[in-house]
Amino acid sequence: MKVAVVGATGMVGNVMLAVLEERNFPVTELIPVASEKSVGKTISFKDKTYTIVGLETAVNMKADIALFSAGGSTSLEWAPKFAEAGTTVIDNSSAWRMDLDKKLVVPEINASQLTKEDKIIANPNCSTIQMVMALAPLHKKYKIKRVVVSTYQSISGTGVKAVKQLENEMAGVKGEMAYPYPIHQNALPHCDVFEDNGYTKEEMKLVRETQKILDDKSIAVTATAVRIPTAGGHSESVNVQFENDFDLNEVKSIINNTEGVVVQDNLDTNTYPMPIYANGKDEVFVGRIRRDLSQPNSLNMWIVADNLRKGAATNTIQIAEYLNINSLI
Repeated sequence: MKVAVVGATGMVGNVMLAVLEERNFPVTELIPVASEKSVGKTISFKDKTYTIVGLETAVNMKADIALFSAGGSTSLEWAPKFAEAGTTVIDNSSAWRMDLDKKLVVPEINASQLTKEDKIIANPNCSTIQMVMALAPLHKKYKIKRVVVSTYQSISGTGVKAVKQLENEMAGVKGEMAYPYPIHQNALPHCDVFEDNGYTKEEMKLVRETQKILDDKSIAVTATAVRIPTAGGHSESVNVQFENDFDLNEVKSIINNTEGVVVQDNLDTNTYPMPIYANGKDEVFVGRIRRDLSQPNSLNMWIVADNLRKGAATNTIQIAEYLNINSLI
């Protein structure tokens, strides 16, 4: 399997390489791809050294799969060129997610939609992935009417520049700013750019992507996305209203029996999900599962996952694994 990693030197690209190796994905030839300033440099993968190439060269090398994590503009320009060359693209940017002709895939939920004709496949937003992992089985059982979500998102979701900003602020060093305000000892209710409706793009991704992945536009979703000074892992406070009533123990059982999801919910031992525990793991962790006492058929829960792994790299590679196992490439 000839695999290209586009954006190989970025935060998500680095994690993609690590996950490919950890999961022993059948890479026979790696094609690391990055911007012109990195072309010619080398990276190590499975004890071998590979030279970074540019996008044009990578297209001509005709990879079987290209894992993209290089930003939306790069994906819009180059994903079709890879696809035309016969490469199946799995894209981690927002470029193709809401394209009506492209599948938006969380493997545990809707990988069965994929066919050989899908040459550009969209990977959902990190905060959406972890939320729908918990919501999907509950939607099947009780049918979701409305979701209210507030996110507490790691600076790693912004990238290397944001990580450096926090490090500088903690050390008392002035440096380049990824955010319009300090992030150390602060919380910014501002993830991504603001849209005309007053919501940020990040908040609207949670709305639109949830409906697309769960294939139900009737689900009402409203979101507030907040950036906090954690180094890794996104957290979400999620309130769900169902059409049908539920048994709380059954809810916990359904979530815990969902592939890729782990319930951490024991108040006697103060056991609940936290970024410090989710960091470096591929599972989605759910806790603080309790009835909303103010509304009928409503539930509160707390969802945490590593945004660079299940929220990005791991989900992308799981899609590749599904394609490989089912001979769709």
